[in-house]
Amino acid sequence: MSTKRLYFIDAVRAFAILMMLQGHFIDTLLDVSYRDQNNTAFKIWEYFRGITAPTFFTISGLIFSYLLIRAKQSGSIKTRMHKGLMRGLMLIGIGYLLRVPLFEWLFGKFNSYFLVIDVLQCIGLSLILIVLIYKLTFKKTLYFSVLMFLLGITIFTTEPLYRYLELPEVPVVFSNYLSKANGSIFTIIPWFGYVAFGAFISTLFYRYVERPKFKMTIVSGFFIFGIALIFGSSELLMKFYYAFDIVLFKDVAYYNYLFTRLGNVLILFSLFYLLETYIKQPLILRIGQKTLSIYVIHFIIIYGSFTGIGLHQIIGKTLLPWQAIVGAIIFLSVVCFISFHYAKTNVFVYNKLQLFWDKIKKYTR
Repeated sequence: MSTKRLYFIDAVRAFAILMMLQGHFIDTLLDVSYRDQNNTAFKIWEYFRGITAPTFFTISGLIFSYLLIRAKQSGSIKTRMHKGLMRGLMLIGIGYLLRVPLFEWLFGKFNSYFLVIDVLQCIGLSLILIVLIYKLTFKKTLYFSVLMFLLGITIFTTEPLYRYLELPEVPVVFSNYLSKANGSIFTIIPWFGYVAFGAFISTLFYRYVERPKFKMTIVSGFFIFGIALIFGSSELLMKFYYAFDIVLFKDVAYYNYLFTRLGNVLILFSLFYLLETYIKQPLILRIGQKTLSIYVIHFIIIYGSFTGIGLHQIIGKTLLPWQAIVGAIIFLSVVCFISFHYAKTNVFVYNKLQLFWDKIKKYTR
């Protein structure tokens, strides 16, 4: 079985995190008078910004599952699953920590807004779910592959059923993972659907990546299925509606952002994998390997984590388009520089968490 490193994954992660940074910067600081849906440049920017989160979730599911499956072959599966659970918990913890209004708490002001769910908590819980599902299907990778594909299809197809979900009787700390009623930006459904599809794709790479014609086959497959999802998935859903008279299919077809965005992601994968030789540059790969620290640093600078003082509070939505573009370039450069030279690596953080966990187990025996 393959132990080949997939460099295009780091390139896709680099693209996704940089798109996220510029998207957050411009969306947070661009003057509202320039958010014109009739402006072609703004519509293009908005469309590509919409691809960012689906790409990030899908690539996270792909790389994590790929490493998990490889670990089974190498005999280090228990270690990998343990690290996966720790990483998931760490991401959830950091996600909450970034929204802690420390100064407000010091002055006795408390509210539950810091419990809203964002990207990190959603990815963290997704990784934990993948570990649990993989453990259930451990004997046969094919079972894992089929189950993740079916989960992705089911989550996307049933989206109208939970689109406006409210859970007033459920404690906020739990309901925020399923409902946006209290301000959550991301929820585990539908976003785990992208992670599930990424996990499914990882099984294809693991099983076939060493075959001579695999690269052109998967590149072509990504592109063809991507185009089909973008331009044909709504029509197919409507055919299902007419054939089976199930209103759910029509509801999905009329607001079909999940399947179309997955199509965008597949086309991105096809381009990045096709050009892997040319984009396998040290800087790009390094950015792709530092996504967590880059995300944390950018969040602190823009939204003022802990202090409540960030670019959002200082500048607000006041920038002209050219100022926003130039500012975004500078912002990306500064955040990457800080991440490269001053932030600790993910391995360092994992090791510290492991030491902390070992101490807890030692004193609770």
